[in-house]
Amino acid sequence: MSKKITFIFILLYSIVGFSQEIPNRFSLQEAIDYALEHNRTAKNASRDIAAAEKQKWETTATGLPQISASIDYNKWLQQQLALIPAQFFDGNPGEFVEIAFGTKQSINATVIVNQKIFDGSYLVGLQSAKVFLDISKNAKEKTDLEVRKAVINAYGNVLLAEESVKILERNIAVLQKNLDETTKIYENGLEEEESVEQLQITLSGVQSNLSNTSRLKTLAYQMLNITIGIDLNTAISLTDNLESLTAKNMVLSLLDADENIENTIDYKIASNDKVSKELLLKLEKSKALPTLDAFINAAYDGYNDNFKFLQKQQDWLGSSLLGIKMNIPIFSSLGRSASTQRAKINLEKSKDDLTETEQKLKLQIASAKSDYQFAIEDYENKKQNLNLAQRIEQKNQTKFFEGIASSFELRQAQTQLYSSQQDFLQAMIDVINKKAELETVLNEIPKN
Repeated sequence: MSKKITFIFILLYSIVGFSQEIPNRFSLQEAIDYALEHNRTAKNASRDIAAAEKQKWETTATGLPQISASIDYNKWLQQQLALIPAQFFDGNPGEFVEIAFGTKQSINATVIVNQKIFDGSYLVGLQSAKVFLDISKNAKEKTDLEVRKAVINAYGNVLLAEESVKILERNIAVLQKNLDETTKIYENGLEEEESVEQLQITLSGVQSNLSNTSRLKTLAYQMLNITIGIDLNTAISLTDNLESLTAKNMVLSLLDADENIENTIDYKIASNDKVSKELLLKLEKSKALPTLDAFINAAYDGYNDNFKFLQKQQDWLGSSLLGIKMNIPIFSSLGRSASTQRAKINLEKSKDDLTETEQKLKLQIASAKSDYQFAIEDYENKKQNLNLAQRIEQKNQTKFFEGIASSFELRQAQTQLYSSQQDFLQAMIDVINKKAELETVLNEIPKN
């Protein structure tokens, strides 16, 4: 019984320990860090680097000594015969004797060592393997930047949905209170029915928006889960709030960041493409060079009419051979020339692509800075507009219950307030997202 209790305790401890591996509370930075390790796209990019490292060694190994061995066993089911003139064996002239040459069974064991001495394509292959590894590392860096931006966007959308729900719930509470009060005034004959109907229309619209926003909030959480690399329906909570996150992301110094194009990941990728095209050209040229290989082999042969190869009495015949082989390309009907010219054309294209990428990056950085600056300015503007809309709505609400303003004027003020609230929330999200876009294109990620 005690063993059973111990087993159950260990099992429960293991389950609890496993469940604690996935955190359920995330700040934005914690979500980014978790995603860079667990996002499926990021993990595959890391696997690509590991595969490139293996491929690099695979290419290197082709120029190192290659050792192979083979064992051949042969048994004649019906031994081949040859006809020999009988007179060689004191027979009658014109007659033949059937003779079997060799034994019925044989074994041959061979070990061969091959070594490249010179091969131009191998030297180019070594350089290409290193470049391929660099390409994989740059692809990983590009993926991490995109994953980071995706997490920021997804995290911001969750906060936007959360704040929207809170604001809509507050608006509904205020509208419901206004409707209740207006209904009582109407029932006492001191207000028109239209005023009640106007408030009902406004309340119905806000309630519908709340239902839709609540559904969007669920989807936003699921999208964030997918982005950071956890199960779709895992319940998580966020520790950052939209207002504080917006304040952290208002970094005006970023607008003066150095525009070093060569440090951007897109430039590095385009540069990698140019280098790879240069190597392809070298590869095509190397095919016109001779190749030189050396080999040495050792073999043992055994022959017997019966299978006695494992016995000590079996005789073995040894042999060994050393050789050098040179292959000299002479004429390919201009095939190699055409391949070389094609490689030159592709190299020229990659040079133009690199220049084009550089120009586009300069424009992209300038555009990202402009968008980020506008997002900050728009945030300040929307913040002022929200304060004004709140004051206008409060004034119209007071005027309405004092009988000075109409229900239509109150509804207009409320609609303006609700629109300003959403505009302000979107302005905060824009600050966060535009900063992420600028950091991505500049490849300037703040340190933790």
